[in-house]
Amino acid sequence: MSQREGVKPIQTLPLSRFTAPMTEEPNGQTDFSALYRSTLAPLRRYLTRLLGNSSEAQDVAHDAYIRVYPTIQSHAARRPTALLYTAARRLAINRLKRRSISPVARDAFIPEMSASGEPGVTQQVISRQELDLLEEAIAGLPEGCRTVLLMCKIEQLSHKEISERLSIAVSTVEKQHARALRLLRTALEGRFDS
Repeated sequence: MSQREGVKPIQTLPLSRFTAPMTEEPNGQTDFSALYRSTLAPLRRYLTRLLGNSSEAQDVAHDAYIRVYPTIQSHAARRPTALLYTAARRLAINRLKRRSISPVARDAFIPEMSASGEPGVTQQVISRQELDLLEEAIAGLPEGCRTVLLMCKIEQLSHKEISERLSIAVSTVEKQHARALRLLRTALEGRFDS
């Protein structure tokens, strides 16, 4: 393999450079959770400065922890914090490279051009028409059925609570409720398109 003039080869750091032993738990397992707790906030700050975006920094930090976890658990890392920061820095550099060649710029986000979570004008008009039809059908119900239906659906009362309020039997409430639903279904049948 020939080396081009003016281009320096990429130098990689051997794992042996990370020489400080990692703390051990009483059961002999490497304390990865202690490393995570002690480095999470500083690593995210470092990556945020590097990437200029806290959300991306969080993603890269997560990826870095995943990358170094097997090495740390196998006790191969003598300086796990240095290994973690090196992995995170390399992941961040790769992210920056991808960002620079990406066809869609992340900074070019224009809220007015994005899809809205709110319903469009057409959907709002259709919903209003459906609501008007439902209100009209409810208004056309016999008074007893309408009262029971509204207490059940709007006030969220049980059949027993409705019977106590209206001083009627629970079975009457059940029959009025079932009749109201049946009459509504008949009145609205074919009026709503799926």
